[in-house]
Amino acid sequence: MSSTAQSLAGGRIQALLDENSFVEIGAAVTARATDFNMNNTDTPSDGVITGYGVINGGLVYVYSQDASVLGGSMGEMHAKKIIRIYDMAMKMGAPVIGLVDCAGLRLQEATDALNAFGDLYLKQVMASGVIPQITAIFGSCGGGMAVASALSDFTFMESGKAKLFVNAPNALKDNDASKCDTASAAFQSEEAGIVDVTGGETELIARIRELVSLIPANNEDDLSYMDCDDDLNRVCADLKDAAADPAVALPMISDSGIFFETKSTYGKDMVTGFIKLNGNTVGAVANRAALYDENGSLVQEFGPELSARGCEKAAKFVKFCDAFNIPILTLTNVTGFKAAKCSEKRLAKAVAGLAYAFADASVPKVNVVTGKAYGSACVVMNSKGLGADYVYAWPDAQIGMMDAGMAAKIMYPDAGADLLKEKAEEYAGLQNHVESAARRGYVDTVIEAQDTRKYVIGAFEMLFTKREDRPAKKHGTV
Repeated sequence: MSSTAQSLAGGRIQALLDENSFVEIGAAVTARATDFNMNNTDTPSDGVITGYGVINGGLVYVYSQDASVLGGSMGEMHAKKIIRIYDMAMKMGAPVIGLVDCAGLRLQEATDALNAFGDLYLKQVMASGVIPQITAIFGSCGGGMAVASALSDFTFMESGKAKLFVNAPNALKDNDASKCDTASAAFQSEEAGIVDVTGGETELIARIRELVSLIPANNEDDLSYMDCDDDLNRVCADLKDAAADPAVALPMISDSGIFFETKSTYGKDMVTGFIKLNGNTVGAVANRAALYDENGSLVQEFGPELSARGCEKAAKFVKFCDAFNIPILTLTNVTGFKAAKCSEKRLAKAVAGLAYAFADASVPKVNVVTGKAYGSACVVMNSKGLGADYVYAWPDAQIGMMDAGMAAKIMYPDAGADLLKEKAEEYAGLQNHVESAARRGYVDTVIEAQDTRKYVIGAFEMLFTKREDRPAKKHGTV
């Protein structure tokens, strides 16, 4: 292997894993194709370095594509090496991390290369829900390799040079990269929603290590627990003021401020990510009303509504948590659905997907209503009716069909302003007040905002041994 290749493909592995822990597998493998003078072409390791090592002491399997060998293109033996890593990872119950720099299909191998992609996809599907799959894109990830990336659980992408595409920007009608670079990290994270984290290469490596330390190694053995040095009864005095932006509020609840946000630039009205509660990893899903930067300045405001993007983002996250037995916490503050033509095209399907994900999840599920919870939108946000195990609400939460003023106008269309005000106040007290929901059992406990941490920790401790029987079936269809 050339020193350049070692510094890129091999160097990325060395940077990712704990020092001196990498063990290479299949170093002597080369391409066996002979067409187009391939028998006289040097293909060290067939363009991909594969092996295993540890991250913070935990076993992981890794492959890193070498763009100096035929562009890191996918061929028969190239795929066999990756598949071998998957086989070992599933036997040992350890994550697979792919460091991608791939020109796509290896044209010199034709149908052998096509079949190689099929073999890889099959293996990824078999591994889905069994072991975590993480893809990090550092160069090109085009065509069939883009599908492999989308089949993984989490995708990281270098923000400067990396490209992710099925069709290159210049192949799109009336488009080129100067108009809209659909292969860029910005587009794939903000518009396509495939990429979870973007940044420089060093930053991505650090974030992958952080994620691996937070999530289980497989769907049976959770080695992600860490000792909790934080006070389990800690008062979160400023939590109520931070509730509008869950990316600010969730670290307040979490042990030592730990929070790993996923897909932060996609569907920004919904926040998803991992926190720690009493040393255990918990998946968090929350509605966002405002986005603040690291200096506390308001960047963007959102209506308390569910969007198609937000629902799709949350549904995928909930499915991952359920597959790997990660408990789910929701912070609910929603009044309805986003009303826009572009969103309406797929809103019903996206909302159904979120409802399905929450209802289908059998892990412990706790919901905290922090603001308003109106109509069908609040139902699909991990409500009691959808299967939440425990529902908390803050004292000033409002839970009901709709805003009291709007309800009064519908029920009394001919009433004057004074009567409408009177009826709206009556409706708010009878139908929207948190106590009315609690009297009917839709809220289990009304808590002060500052006490949220200790209550949700207590709920998850109580739910630790949860078991739930489901109807016998092959799988759902939503």
